[in-house]
Amino acid sequence: MKVTASQVISRGLACRCPNCGERTLFKPGKLFEVNTNCSVCGLKFEKGEGAFLGPFVLNYAVTVFVFVLPIIAFCVAGKLALAPTLVLAAAAAFLLPLAFYRWSWGWWLTLYYVFLLDNLPANRGEAPEDDE
Repeated sequence: MKVTASQVISRGLACRCPNCGERTLFKPGKLFEVNTNCSVCGLKFEKGEGAFLGPFVLNYAVTVFVFVLPIIAFCVAGKLALAPTLVLAAAAAFLLPLAFYRWSWGWWLTLYYVFLLDNLPANRGEAPEDDE
């Protein structure tokens, strides 16, 4: 069955495999360890060296632009004192990347496959490529 863009988006937001929809993105019991392949359909999650850079950039962008910069903007606008600004910004810069790590992988796979739907094995009507 063909996978649609809306399915890829919903699966990515739920941190599921974009091809089969199963919860196989991370190793069971491991918070920060990504599987190389989906254990159900075999889709490769890590496409080679540097595959972690996409999720890293998404995680960094969310942390900086959604949390740290607004905190600094409140300080510059006089709504927040300097000491709380430094504490909040430091806490956000350290804790939010940890909290968003899993989601950043799901979001990255969503961005990758929503534009390249034909790269999903389900849409090609064939089995995924084996590790080389």
